[in-house]
Amino acid sequence: MSEISVISKAFIAAQKEFAPALKTATNPHFRSKYADLSACVEAVIDALHKNDIALVQKTHEVDSGVKVETIFLHASGETMSGGILYMPTNKADCHGTMAALTYARRGSLMAAAGLAPEDDDGNAAAGIVTKPTQALEVMPKKQ
Repeated sequence: MSEISVISKAFIAAQKEFAPALKTATNPHFRSKYADLSACVEAVIDALHKNDIALVQKTHEVDSGVKVETIFLHASGETMSGGILYMPTNKADCHGTMAALTYARRGSLMAAAGLAPEDDDGNAAAGIVTKPTQALEVMPKKQ
């Protein structure tokens, strides 16, 4: 068996229950709505917990920015990592670092969990109407 066989099954079950990441925050520069970090966490946390999975976002040392790794920890002790995401800082101060950390946590969680809030900001400006996409079908391993 794989070293992540238990968490894999639990994560699939959780992902089927993920809620949409709602665009409740407003970007004042572009006058557009977006799903902020709390909306992304809210979209997944109940389903993860229901399936005995904890969400951990670990930071890694780096100059000129932040690195965040989203890790899913199952009650069995198995873990899955979404990889490490680097986000540069615009300002080398507390505000710049915290802004980059928030962006990195949100981006890392969306990528690791498979969250994809509809990109209506750019599409609306271009007059493009998007349709929901179907979930990808996982192909069984060849034996």
